[in-house]
Parts: sequence; C-alpha cells; structure tokens
Amino acid sequence: MQADLLTLAALGCHPLTVTTALTVQDTVGVGSILAVDADCVDQQARVLLEDLPVDAFKLGLLGSTENISVIAAILADYPGVPVIVDPVLASGRGDELVDEEMIAGLRDLLMPLTSILTPNSLEARRLLDGGDDDDDCDDDNQAPSLVACAQSLLDLGCEYVLLTGTHENTVRVVNSLYGKRVGLLRSDAWDRLPGSYHGSGCTLAAAIAAHLARGWSVDEAVWAAQEYTWQALAAGFRPGMGQFIPNRFFQMRARRRPLDG
Repeated sequence: MQADLLTLAALGCHPLTVTTALTVQDTVGVGSILAVDADCVDQQARVLLEDLPVDAFKLGLLGSTENISVIAAILADYPGVPVIVDPVLASGRGDELVDEEMIAGLRDLLMPLTSILTPNSLEARRLLDGGDDDDDCDDDNQAPSLVACAQSLLDLGCEYVLLTGTHENTVRVVNSLYGKRVGLLRSDAWDRLPGSYHGSGCTLAAAIAAHLARGWSVDEAVWAAQEYTWQALAAGFRPGMGQFIPNRFFQMRARRRPLDG
C-alpha cells in the first residue's frame, strides 16, 4: 500500500485506497497476513467509486479468494477502466502470500478482466503451474519458456503481459511486453543493481497505472514505468536490517535549496 501511494503521488496522481489485507512485515519479510472481510472490501470500493471518477485500477495483495471474487464483480462494472494486476504471490524472502485456491481465482476471475499483468518469471510460472496451460509452458520438464508462459497468460484473458526478468540468470534484467494480438511488443534491458529491493514489483505496476491514468498508451506507459522504477531502485536506501527500499521521490535529490544571499 505504501509503495503504491508513494509511487502514484510521485507521478502526479491522486491514489484512492481499498485495503484488502493487513500484514505484519518489515524490510526482512512478511510475518503474517490478515485478510479484510470481503463485504468490507466491497463497501470501501463502492463508496469511493460512487463519489469519484477513477482512471485506472491497480491490484496487488488481495488477501482471500472471497476478496478476489468481490473485486472481479466490481471491475466488471467498469469495463472501460484499465486494470493493472501485480500478482503478489510471495515476499522477496519467499514468504507464501497466497494458496492454490487464490491462484485459481486469479486465473479464472481476474485475468479475463486484466489490461496488464506484471508477473516476474517465478510468478508467471507459478500462475500456470498445475493448470490447463502447462503443456504450452513446459519443455520436457525443464524451466518453462517465458515466451510460452506469456502466451498462456494471454490465453487466460489478459490483454497484455509484462514479464519481468529479475529472477532470470541474465547479465542484464530483460523485461518483455506481450500483447494478445501483437505478440512481443517491446523488450527492454536494464543494468542489474546490487542488493535486493522491497516493493520493486509494486512500484513498477503502480507506475504503469499512473501513466495509463494520465492517458498514455500501453507502450509508452510500460517504458516510462520501467525507467521510473529503475531510477527509484538505483537511488534506493537501506533503512533497516533487510532489503533496500526504492527511493520513489528520487527526483527531489536533484533539487537543491539555493544558497542564502
């Protein structure tokens, strides 16, 4: 939630929040999760949507299968608004944040409503693990092809899939955007940064949502969001004992107070 708020504010948007889960976490990892009651999630969203216009939806940790069902019903009422889904399945430390029933809900209920899905390579493979698309994604029991994974996710209903390559064994991080009708739309390579970061995926997805809300095309929004996220990570800091935190207001570092006199 904090990652989304800071990112959206830094990019000139006014975020409206709907809390789906409460977490016990720090920069080291996630200790526990308490899902918010689905009726409360529905009320939070409906009240805001009846009062204010919304230009994009960004989804992250959803808390429960019941919440996924409620959110899907809400999104179905706003077919013209882009939906960016960051499939948060585990913390950076590896803490499990979803169960198999929730993954099935993501696949069956949310992906058909998703404008842009932003999984890393581990999340993409897990979203397809055990599903009907395994034969397209696996290659003789080896690591699934990311191209095949992207196509399988598109076949589930996503309009676009941005597959991020942080967890792949490549010299540079390669992020690839695939579209339902166009295949590979763009592929961008970024220098790897030292250390690990808390909230990098949230930052990227929120940045995409911000640019789409401001009327940018998908291609423009994805590129600009990657650039923003890389700069925030490069300017990151380590305030605690765990991961680095992206500096989402890195632009402010270049603004120095003029000397008196």
